Amino acid sequence: MSRRPQVRAGLDALVGGDVRGARQSLVALCLNSSTSFVAGAVLGGITGTFERYPGLLVLVPPAIGLRGNIFSTFGTRLSTAIHTGTFRFSARRDTVLGQNVSAAVVLTMSMSIILAVLAKLIAVAFGVSHTISVGDLAVVSVTGGLLASLLVLLATVGMTGGAVRYGWDLDDVSAPIVSTLGDVLTLPALWLATGLLGFRFFTPALAMVLTGVSVAALVVGLRSELAELSRIVRESVPILTLACAVSAMAGITIEKQLGSFSRYPALLVLLPAFLSSAGALGGILSSRLSSKLHLGLVTPQGMPSREARRDIRVVALLGIPVFVFNAVGAHLVGVALDLASPGIGRMLLVAGVGGAAAMAFVLGVAYYGTVAAFRLGVDPDTYGIPLVTSVVDFAGAFALVLAIVALGVG
Repeated sequence: MSRRPQVRAGLDALVGGDVRGARQSLVALCLNSSTSFVAGAVLGGITGTFERYPGLLVLVPPAIGLRGNIFSTFGTRLSTAIHTGTFRFSARRDTVLGQNVSAAVVLTMSMSIILAVLAKLIAVAFGVSHTISVGDLAVVSVTGGLLASLLVLLATVGMTGGAVRYGWDLDDVSAPIVSTLGDVLTLPALWLATGLLGFRFFTPALAMVLTGVSVAALVVGLRSELAELSRIVRESVPILTLACAVSAMAGITIEKQLGSFSRYPALLVLLPAFLSSAGALGGILSSRLSSKLHLGLVTPQGMPSREARRDIRVVALLGIPVFVFNAVGAHLVGVALDLASPGIGRMLLVAGVGGAAAMAFVLGVAYYGTVAAFRLGVDPDTYGIPLVTSVVDFAGAFALVLAIVALGVG
């Protein structure tokens, strides 16, 4: 007698009957991890750039996170509009899609300037010597951010079209795929933007122009007559600023503990996949809860309801194969690139212990952050994902370094 029906029934019970949604998320998360290995390889390949421009490494985690925060919340807001029946696929500026696209452009430019200032302040405060100027950081942050964001924007709009036409659930696929694109595109874009540095008159002039245009875009967004655009910008700037500051702490953590990775450079391949996966898992939970809060399927209470517990369980279970995949993939990529690895067993231990610690933070922040936003009367689609990803950048980097040290791998 075949055991397949029993296995299927067991899976149904574990994921609360949402096998299709869990399968969609797992595919997106595996794609997320696979492409994050590319980011890890790039990270290892541009270490000379970080040495040449001190303080630039502090910019990297929040710049990657900013891309994910802006466009994951973009996708989540559109998902909620689709679920509630208020979405219409039209690029007109006054539609839901049009206003969200405008908000994404405004936030990309304005937050890139704010990020440059934060990176400079945090680098100096934590003793990173001879950091490059805030103008240089602004040039890299804005030009690199715009280059990466253009491609992520096109992909997010494409996913929205697929959701409308083919019935995809953006709550299950948006956060992992946007995180993937943010990882893969942001690092090369920032590296390309460093080519604009070092010109005596051109670089400072470009920094002033970009700062002026970005501030003007922010003012236009805040004062816009389009209610949705104005609301998104107004609500997003404070939480994105906080998220950038927390994520910049991850950059400091990595820079200060870079010696822990020097013995086994394959751990650098693991780092982007580890952080991105944890953030994407938290983003999935936050996105699911946000839609269900809007629909009245989840109640905003201190103890998670049955429906919320089901989503928490599904996301936690998805983390097991994802972190195993990350460890195995990082080891194999390291071997292929001739980067020293601690071995498949110890890599699994590092990813497992670090992943468990990071997920404990992420699941709690995703639930209570989303519920708190809803109860305070602000849009959890706008607040939930940035809060999760900023926490996981810092807590995830700290958890990974702690696991490496505790297990004696570094």
